[in-house]
Amino acid sequence: MIRHDWTIAEVEAQFARPFLDLLFEAQGVHRRHHEPNTVQVSTLLSIKTGACPEDCAYCPQSVRHDTGLAAEELMELEAVVARARAAKQAGATRFCMGAAYRSPKPKDLRKVVAMIGAVKELGLETCATLGMLSAEQAVELKRAGLDYYNHNIDTSPEYYGKIIGTRTFADRIETLQAVRDAGMHVCCGGIVGMGETRADRAAMLATLATLEAHPESVPINRLVRVAGTPLADAEELDPLEFVRTIAVARILMPRSHVRLSAGRAEMSDELQALCFLAGANSIFYGEKLLTTGNPDCAADRRLFERLGLVAEPAPQTDAAVHGAAGTQGESALATA
Repeated sequence: MIRHDWTIAEVEAQFARPFLDLLFEAQGVHRRHHEPNTVQVSTLLSIKTGACPEDCAYCPQSVRHDTGLAAEELMELEAVVARARAAKQAGATRFCMGAAYRSPKPKDLRKVVAMIGAVKELGLETCATLGMLSAEQAVELKRAGLDYYNHNIDTSPEYYGKIIGTRTFADRIETLQAVRDAGMHVCCGGIVGMGETRADRAAMLATLATLEAHPESVPINRLVRVAGTPLADAEELDPLEFVRTIAVARILMPRSHVRLSAGRAEMSDELQALCFLAGANSIFYGEKLLTTGNPDCAADRRLFERLGLVAEPAPQTDAAVHGAAGTQGESALATA
């Protein structure tokens, strides 16, 4: 049974279970709802970098933080398509486009709409993260063929104000509702290791697990401490606490893809293996996540081979079938 009525106390109780018991249940839940030993593979590209007016304490793209990041304007269509084609050839089945906006302007949204159509023609699933959306903008993206929209809640409602002051937690939820109402899939998770408590991590997951529909994709980010941001000196989160967060997310949202996102470059193969055991079944594939590092493709291929993992095949939508014409249709990860 898929529940949407989890209490924070129940979620905290999951976190408090013996570690091995928690992982054992999480793996069982995973196997009841997903194909074992398969991982959905996405690639993330920053299509517009830096100069963001928001003050997110973790983000090197904020104009308020001196991180040395050079701002870059919205990429041209041809360059985005070339990167998407390379991502598909490397084994990705979903291409995610991220832009550092508070919310996209109409002229920029029109350009992103063209990118979505071009990437769809390659046979890839599409995802975008562009900041806050109005209901009308969400409908426009849906009409363009966007499959997923990413908009993380980041942390608990109670801790949120210590991380972000330029938009509210309610603003986040409003955008998620606009995305859902437009008929797109929701990609929504958070960041751990920002100085929050276990209670905050439980409250964050409880928020996601009590939505009317669970996010189809739940990225769990491990803070990347970037010099110049307010969280540059944050205390590192216990790695096993990170694994616990993955396991609890899997138990609360059985059908969702739980993604290892930011911070994976600093994780050992052994830690990643524990995360997969705990129910993670999605990764970002490629050497960069927006502005921070990620394991290179060769390292991921070696890890998949060592663990006996294969890439999840792309859903066979009409666009995917047409876009795949003339290609071998095999994942580089699956055949490495």
